[in-house]
Amino acid sequence: MSLIRYQSPETSLSPSFDRWATLRDEMNSLFELPSTGNFTRQAQLFSGWTPALDLYQNSDNVIAVVELPGMRKEDIDISLHDGMLTIAGERQSSSGEGESAERSERFSGKFRRSISLPTRVESGKVSATYKDGIVTVTLPKAEEAKPKKVEVTIE
Repeated sequence: MSLIRYQSPETSLSPSFDRWATLRDEMNSLFELPSTGNFTRQAQLFSGWTPALDLYQNSDNVIAVVELPGMRKEDIDISLHDGMLTIAGERQSSSGEGESAERSERFSGKFRRSISLPTRVESGKVSATYKDGIVTVTLPKAEEAKPKKVEVTIE
């Protein structure tokens, strides 16, 4: 008598089903693409671009870090309203007059990122810096949102 390891029906057939599902997805994406050659630019018209954003907090501040390479600080708008931080702007295309790109992978155009802040902040003390394509927004926490140390007396 030989021993054969048990395989549940779901796992024994899944590799072949996965391959078919992958093929189906690839075929669907092929037919969803626009019919002209510049796919990236046309996709941008409908989806825009979204810069990467990280949000951190410590005991005193909430810090937002946004990647905006190739932008001028004058083209970046930062606003705070009702606990929502919004960073918006527009990155211009780098191609010159009469030039056409052979390949374009960098996004350009308008963007808008809004993120709900995890705690109340002092809106009058918000500061932002822009260096090496990175915007760092420092939002000081409101006094009532900061952690408090309470002394406990033992009787």
